[in-house]
Amino acid sequence: MEFLRHLLLVIHLLGFAALFGGLVAQARRPEKSVNGAMRDGAGTAFVAGLLLVGVIEADDGSLDHAKIAVKTLIGLVILVLVMANLRKERIANGLWALLLLLTVANVCVAVFWAPAHT
Repeated sequence: MEFLRHLLLVIHLLGFAALFGGLVAQARRPEKSVNGAMRDGAGTAFVAGLLLVGVIEADDGSLDHAKIAVKTLIGLVILVLVMANLRKERIANGLWALLLLLTVANVCVAVFWAPAHT
């Protein structure tokens, strides 16, 4: 079970890396669009994250459910925004900035939301 947890964590991180990379690749373009890296990264990070939570719960691991809820909500918003704008030729700079902000925020929640020490 430990190997599966680590494998899903790596896949989850690679998904975020693809999403972030896809966003950064658009940074200098005056007309931004949703690219394949953003689409695949958002989907991969979201699904791998859900599976990771399931594996940890099945292994009787302790999770901060509030943290998981926040990360899931942010990830779902990212996924919905990416998929809703996938076929559009252009997206607004504000939407691109929001996607970048949400992606960075989700990573910050993962890193800085420390587990409660009792």
